[in-house]
Amino acid sequence: MKTVYLDAAKGESIETAAHIIRNGGLVGMPTETVYGLAANALDGKAVKKIFEAKGRPQDNPLIVHISGMEQIDRLVTNLPESAKKLARAYWPGPLTMVLQKSELIPDEVSTGLPTVGIRFPSHPVARALITAADVPIAAPSANRSGLPSTTTAEHVMRDMDGKIDAVLDGGPCGVGVESTIVTLVSDPPRLLRPGGITLDQLRAVLGRVDVDPAVMNPLPKGARPLSPGMKYKHYSPKANVVILSGGEKSYFAFVNSHAEPGVAALCYDGEDRLLKVPAVCYGAEKDTGAQARELFEALRRLDDLGAKTVYARCPAPDGVGLAVYNRLMRAAGFEVLQLD
Repeated sequence: MKTVYLDAAKGESIETAAHIIRNGGLVGMPTETVYGLAANALDGKAVKKIFEAKGRPQDNPLIVHISGMEQIDRLVTNLPESAKKLARAYWPGPLTMVLQKSELIPDEVSTGLPTVGIRFPSHPVARALITAADVPIAAPSANRSGLPSTTTAEHVMRDMDGKIDAVLDGGPCGVGVESTIVTLVSDPPRLLRPGGITLDQLRAVLGRVDVDPAVMNPLPKGARPLSPGMKYKHYSPKANVVILSGGEKSYFAFVNSHAEPGVAALCYDGEDRLLKVPAVCYGAEKDTGAQARELFEALRRLDDLGAKTVYARCPAPDGVGLAVYNRLMRAAGFEVLQLD
């Protein structure tokens, strides 16, 4: 298969991509969070191709993307008041709501669960593609499973060239980490995956929102993931990532005492000057928004450096920092060294 590059700035590109979707193909699609691997969410055979292209585990459910609130009613059996409140506050945007699915959602999307995650993205190209295709779109991140997610069309081509029909280039992603996922089929609602909409923002609308233990810890053995990003080691470069927990002085001392071939650092802006190993920066220490935008690009650059072991600085799990913390923990397989 030859993967076609489509420039979203050219008028015919979106219709070309929509034609591929309508005919059961796969398209790398830009969103405000990360690039998604898009297929017709109502076509089980097309959705199976997503799992094959990504090498995705068969029990890892997908998110369905819509381009207007009027599309949601036929996809779910019940739209609770909590969902309407969240939609008014944060849609379109980087928020996925898990709801009871309708019979229209094939098992290939929900992986046999009675629920489905629904998202209304804010990226204009994503919305134009969904509208032009005239079907809801299932779209996990457009990377090989386990690797860092894709935030540019170049990343998608690197991972998916020859495996999918086309990549629609809509520029770099603004948020940089996957959407926040909250389930509304539990009482109280529960955060399943942190993202650009923070826990405090959810609580501002809903009141009590619990945090699923899998946000901060590995999913227990044998447990079934209720949403993407809960069960498997994700977002990881080829190198072994180790998170160093402690102050900056302890971090510098540890990394510099382990300066040897194959060792690299993932650090905050400006800290690379104080390290004796190759280092990639991913935003200022206090700027968790920049860290989210730059994280996956930084992890990919570490692979380009040929790193074998990466010692990572990790933000406090607050606000958007919780999303960065969650992604780094999963990239590291929860391997953390306490320095202080």
